Amino acid sequence: MTILYQIVNEILNLYKWAVILAAVFSMLVAFGVLDTRNRLVWTIGDFLYRVTEPALRPIRNFLPNFGGLDLSPLVLIFVIYVAQMVLARVYGAIVYGNIQGLLL
Repeated sequence: MTILYQIVNEILNLYKWAVILAAVFSMLVAFGVLDTRNRLVWTIGDFLYRVTEPALRPIRNFLPNFGGLDLSPLVLIFVIYVAQMVLARVYGAIVYGNIQGLLL
């Protein structure tokens, strides 16, 4: 059970970093620091887009339009953080029998 918890927690951590990298990457492209005509830059951007967009699109559809400001990565990072907290409480309840920690 411990290894399953660690794997899921690590996947959530990696996905959180992918969301952060995608947000920074898109800002750098928008400000003209990175040129997407470069094949390596385009490949990295395409990978980050394909990994993060399925989770960000429903959030963008739900949030109101703030003009050029995209808050969906912040919302997704918060959701991942909450998922990690819930996962830790469920893990503690299963492994240590701590039902009180699960309810609080």
